[in-house]
Amino acid sequence: MKVVVLGAGLMGKEVARDLIKNSKVEQVILGDIDVKTAQKFVETLKTDKVEVVELHAENDDSLTSVIAKGNVVVNALFYSFNERVARAAIEAGVHSVDLGGHIGGVTDKILALHEEAKAKGVTLIPDLGVAPGMVNILAGYGATKLDEVESIKLYVGGIPTEPKPPLHYTRVFSLDGVFDHYTEPSKMIQKGKLEEVPSLSGIEPIYFDDFGVLEAFYTSGGISTLYKTFPNVHTLEYKTIRYKGHAEKFKLLADLGFLDASNNVEVDNLEVPVRAVVREALKKKLELGTKPDAVLLRVIVSGEKAQQQVTYEYEMVVRKDMTNNETAMARATANTISVVAQMIGDGAITERGVFAPETIVPGETYIKEMAKRGVVIKETSHKSAMIVKW
Repeated sequence: MKVVVLGAGLMGKEVARDLIKNSKVEQVILGDIDVKTAQKFVETLKTDKVEVVELHAENDDSLTSVIAKGNVVVNALFYSFNERVARAAIEAGVHSVDLGGHIGGVTDKILALHEEAKAKGVTLIPDLGVAPGMVNILAGYGATKLDEVESIKLYVGGIPTEPKPPLHYTRVFSLDGVFDHYTEPSKMIQKGKLEEVPSLSGIEPIYFDDFGVLEAFYTSGGISTLYKTFPNVHTLEYKTIRYKGHAEKFKLLADLGFLDASNNVEVDNLEVPVRAVVREALKKKLELGTKPDAVLLRVIVSGEKAQQQVTYEYEMVVRKDMTNNETAMARATANTISVVAQMIGDGAITERGVFAPETIVPGETYIKEMAKRGVVIKETSHKSAMIVKW
């Protein structure tokens, strides 16, 4: 198979690094606007499998011509490009996966292309990061083990292992993405009803070995398509994990309008976007650099199985690979999208059209493949003979 990777940023690089290890991958085409920097990275891989090509993602002709070079395209660009890439992939007759971005209904627009993709004989799976992505796959897998799903609770966080005040946080992906997830409302299902709640609310303690008591709170985008896939559950919620006190500090910034994309102020007769200033100021303070990070995940799926109340729990703690200088977030995210792209390419996934991850990615195979890459997801379960109905 030939795989096109769009974007030679952190995630794109790690996807390429994973793809070349598969003997079934004949060639990786890495597309980026900065050809020289991408080529320097490829030289470190010591392989002749990777070809660097110039990509202008905002130009549909450039996008389609690059995508057409492969059988599967991995979209590692910023999520504002997701719909454009999906349409170009369908036009080119190429399978496509992306890292997600549920802000502004991007994924809904891609899911609406189902019939077009099916007619072209291609498979598109959006939202294949960690959250959304990994959490969807695990929630879907847990659900297959139950007769009736009643509750799905999702917790994910990328955090530094050596936190420094005042925010105890380091940037592992775009701050604009972080700001969006902190300011857009969070969808959830409570008592069987779909609701929206403010992000940065609903703070609760959560414990992980080696990290102690942390906090979890609502943020937008995390439940992705799950509220449509499981509309009849009693509870469905997603919360982001951080060190204690994080939500309160960022809520103050949000309440003051510092994270509002429409907030402009005049300074010395110049109109200045406040959010852009805050973003650039925080970049310096929150740069990960060579410091170690970790990604924590817990997915809890509960329901009924053979007249018993059963709960399946999936937990992951992945840390930075200091040998390859690969961040924990890159290990969890890039490997997820790479594994699923390879499943499509080698025929493990055969349905055609556009699908949410939880409806099509085989969970057991996914967990095994991630373990091969050092990303270990542990499954535990417990049951009770007494079924409680709400």
